[in-house]
Amino acid sequence: MGKPAQKRLVRKLDLERFLSQIEPHPSPRASLEQYTISEAVAASMLYLAAYVNDDVIGKNVLDLGCGTGRLALGAAFLGARSVVGIDIDKLAKSAWTTSKKLAFRDAHWIAGDISAVTGTFDTVLQNPPFGVQKRAADRKFLEKALEVGVKIYSLHNHPSTDKQLVKQLKADKGGLLQVAPSPFLERFVEEHGGLVEAVYALLMTIPRMFDFHMKAKHDFVVDLYILKRSS
Repeated sequence: MGKPAQKRLVRKLDLERFLSQIEPHPSPRASLEQYTISEAVAASMLYLAAYVNDDVIGKNVLDLGCGTGRLALGAAFLGARSVVGIDIDKLAKSAWTTSKKLAFRDAHWIAGDISAVTGTFDTVLQNPPFGVQKRAADRKFLEKALEVGVKIYSLHNHPSTDKQLVKQLKADKGGLLQVAPSPFLERFVEEHGGLVEAVYALLMTIPRMFDFHMKAKHDFVVDLYILKRSS
């Protein structure tokens, strides 16, 4: 980025505006579950990581399956020391374009499989595939995140359709509601050397992107898992 770590508090609205300027994926693929994370969810996730838990400013941040780079670029905007984004899809070039345009010199982009990532990062941010198209697709991302990250912020599909929870989240736009972790995911995380610190439900809204989508937009609940490596 070529700039000192951000010291002033960035307003959440300004963060959302910044994220909205990042170019969308030119041709998303359903097989890779390339649903761009909404500005509201990305901003809530980054705000919690940066200003509640001190896991972004001055930190080395990794975005696994970065897509258009919203999480990595948002972390850079907030003052991360360095960011690395990796995605298997070479068409997701907007992250590189945006970082070049904004002169984020310590933002690095890799076109490849996440298995190529080595080393240790202070914080991992990820919006992995939920496993709708390919069962258990998110587990590979969790394993890699727990291998290379000290703290992990990972989005996952809420395990059930909870209309009451959707109503609560709609009433508190952009809000977070603490929920219990999925017993399976909690066990999986522990078996791979991690601990679940907290889980928050958020409302995700995505526009119609593929032919099989029946509505102009779709609201659903996602769970943000905050994890730490225990070993």
